[in-house]
Amino acid sequence: MAMKVKNCKHLQKIERVITSKNYECEACIKTNDSWLHLRTCQSCGVTLCCDSSPNKHASKHAKSEDHPVIVSAEPGEKWMWCYEHQQIKRY
Repeated sequence: MAMKVKNCKHLQKIERVITSKNYECEACIKTNDSWLHLRTCQSCGVTLCCDSSPNKHASKHAKSEDHPVIVSAEPGEKWMWCYEHQQIKRY
């Protein structure tokens, strides 16, 4: 049984939030697919679609690249998420 992490080390390390100026999923654009919501990787800055979108590119990227933290790229939303520890932090 996994222990619940109270203070995610990945979220605590974020000092400057990387935001996106492009409102599109970089991977969906290449395949001419659509998305619902966007997330920006805090390790490399790529903006990809969320898990509510058909392709779930952001979580696939997090797993394959070992980039655990994303922020919402949606206007007015100010939160980040760690995929590894399944923790949210508002900023």
